[in-house]
Amino acid sequence: MISKKSLIIVITGVSRGLGRALSEKFAALGHTVAGCGRDEGRLRDLGKQLGPAHIVQAVDVLDWPVVKGWADDVLEKYGAPDLLINNAGVINKNNRLWEVPAEEFSNVIDVGLKGTNQMLRAFLPSMLNARRGIIINFSSGVGRVGYPQIAPYCAAKWGIEGLTKALAQELPTGMAAIPLSPGPVNTDMLQSTFGKKSAANYRSPTEWAEQAAPYILNLKASDNGMSLTTP
Repeated sequence: MISKKSLIIVITGVSRGLGRALSEKFAALGHTVAGCGRDEGRLRDLGKQLGPAHIVQAVDVLDWPVVKGWADDVLEKYGAPDLLINNAGVINKNNRLWEVPAEEFSNVIDVGLKGTNQMLRAFLPSMLNARRGIIINFSSGVGRVGYPQIAPYCAAKWGIEGLTKALAQELPTGMAAIPLSPGPVNTDMLQSTFGKKSAANYRSPTEWAEQAAPYILNLKASDNGMSLTTP
């Protein structure tokens, strides 16, 4: 657990869903959020809601020059983040694996894995120099056990597990990298997989963030490499 009262928290995928809900909750708790996503309209709304103390910007996590430029701006203004949360991801339309279009398969893997790596490349060196910070890469229960019709998404999330556990062994003492599953939440992704009616049986992102944000803030260096799930 990081002892600073006010943390610098970088989050990807804040346009909607879990990323937006976490951004709102972290800001409400007095922390500073640097968030990015791809939906410019939603990002403008979030930026107005959070206020000028926070940075919310349109960034494609696959565009390295844009990622690097945004990260440099964040680092110049705030310094190394205390928390780096890689939440950005996309899911394929329900389909049997051999019928998923190649481009769609690649996009799921690229955003989920390559996008995460881009953010690590951009922010991790500053965290290493400071010799502090916790990296949270959002995994998924379906990535750990598999689920029909969304094999590409399962593969991306299983990849996050392996990537994060390997990274955890490379970090110095006092830091942590954690593959974290949010559990089932009524997001656009869950609706895509289960249908809106079934997804409605689960918590909204805002309800989820009420418990998830404090849980995340209490993660500590001894959690390094552990596959965890939010309450």
